Amino acid sequence: MSIRLGDTVPDFTAQSTMGELNFYNYLGDSWGVLFSHPADYTPVCTTELGRTAQLKEEFAKRNVKAIAVSVDPIDKHSGWINDINETQHTTVDFPIIADADRTVATLYDMIHPNASATATVRSLFIIGLDKKLKLSITYPASTGRNFTEVLRVIDSLQLSAEYSVATPADWQQGDDVIVALNVSTEDAEKKFPKGVRVVKPYLRYTPQPNL
Repeated sequence: MSIRLGDTVPDFTAQSTMGELNFYNYLGDSWGVLFSHPADYTPVCTTELGRTAQLKEEFAKRNVKAIAVSVDPIDKHSGWINDINETQHTTVDFPIIADADRTVATLYDMIHPNASATATVRSLFIIGLDKKLKLSITYPASTGRNFTEVLRVIDSLQLSAEYSVATPADWQQGDDVIVALNVSTEDAEKKFPKGVRVVKPYLRYTPQPNL
């Protein structure tokens, strides 16, 4: 099954390091980041799970819950978490799904046979309050994810969900944003009291509206 942007993501119930978990219930009224790992006790994944744990407060500020998936069983997850906590100097307190039968991996198209017939690729999904897919990224096994970029994308998605704006290339919190194309310049000047800078009729900037 292939999931595309705007699709409602599949719900599932699975065993995790925090007990049986229903995905939709776990997310509740929060955004979600679901990310997969090829296997337990792998070096790149160890740093990624550690980094996610270190960013707990940043995710919480954005009303985002993290959940990881690995095809290994619960007993291996538990030992691996001890290693992550030790080596990354943190505490992993978000669930890791035990997906030994690859149910979740199949639902979210995490098995790419040309990369590996059995292990999940390093996929990441950002899921909105409406349970729809807002972003997906797939990394090769050799490249660790950039969680600073994940947070930046979440900031952009949440901003555009609340206001009629988009974010330009390399945008960071506090930078000017772009007025959405479906808003006329006349309406934009009313909607954005901090001002609208017109570069081209289709390229109009305004200060970040939620600051």
